[in-house]
Amino acid sequence: MTDRLDRALGAFYGLALGDALGMPTQVMSREDVVRVYGTLTGFEAARPDNPVSAGMPAGSVTDDTEQAVIVARLIDEGRGRIDPLRLAHELLDWEKEMKAKGSFDLLGPSTKAALDAVARGVSPAEAGRTGTTNGAAMRVTPVGIAFAADPLDTFVDRVAESCQVTHDTTIGIAGAAAVAAAVSTGVDGGSLDEAVAAAVTAARAGARRGHWIAGADIAARIEWAWRLVRGLPEAAALDRVVALVGTSVASQESVPAAFAVLALADGDPWRTALLAANLGGDSDTIGAIAAAVAGSVAGLAALPADAVRTLRTVNSLELEPLTARLLTHR
Repeated sequence: MTDRLDRALGAFYGLALGDALGMPTQVMSREDVVRVYGTLTGFEAARPDNPVSAGMPAGSVTDDTEQAVIVARLIDEGRGRIDPLRLAHELLDWEKEMKAKGSFDLLGPSTKAALDAVARGVSPAEAGRTGTTNGAAMRVTPVGIAFAADPLDTFVDRVAESCQVTHDTTIGIAGAAAVAAAVSTGVDGGSLDEAVAAAVTAARAGARRGHWIAGADIAARIEWAWRLVRGLPEAAALDRVVALVGTSVASQESVPAAFAVLALADGDPWRTALLAANLGGDSDTIGAIAAAVAGSVAGLAALPADAVRTLRTVNSLELEPLTARLLTHR
């Protein structure tokens, strides 16, 4: 296996790892996570009273991984381009499948509103003009795998293409650009500090795209969150992330929160994913973003082999062939 393929697989399986570890604690408060689990130390099944993940077995991935696989497949089949209308239909079909299974793990608020608009006949170029939550950022890792972050304008074009139908806003594109650029930098052999710097630069560029929406600057919040928890004990650091950064589906909270846990874990993929899981809130998405970046820098070899086997077995997940094909576009 080449070093680049190892890092790309680290990003994709890292995304799945953070997603699956965060699955049982999503939509729980930090206080309830501590009360129920103490400190989460590995895969757990969802509790029956979880309104989103009830009934999901330990190691299960959620919409973060499944939608990222859809984006990866569309990049592959589209020879490097994503057809926004096809992405809309693929996401609608995915939700129908989830409903047929009785799943509560459905589309997020921005994506749902945009796809309902497409179903009513609204153009994909208009449907995503209010989307600011983290749905585009959670599924964008394949863009970072498939494309180099330099030249930046061309790279952000590809990111914006993946956002357009659901999150065609300054905030939505900035959040997705940050994640994709960090992953791309890691895949190209960059260090964690270089990946974070690339995220900040790309977030600034992404904030110049799409429909303007009032809100805090994601690039500035990533820089702030990256410094916020350095040197703190883990429990105190997580409490600070919850209190000051936030762990909701808002891109201005969850994307910077992912970089905060990356800083706290010093980029170790397993520890990064576990810290995110212990946050609660949108823990599966925060974990997916953070561990994708950590995995892109550290590589698949840095992920616990037994955890990767669990992800493959529980979810019938086989990301190697698709990841290898994504790399042919670099």
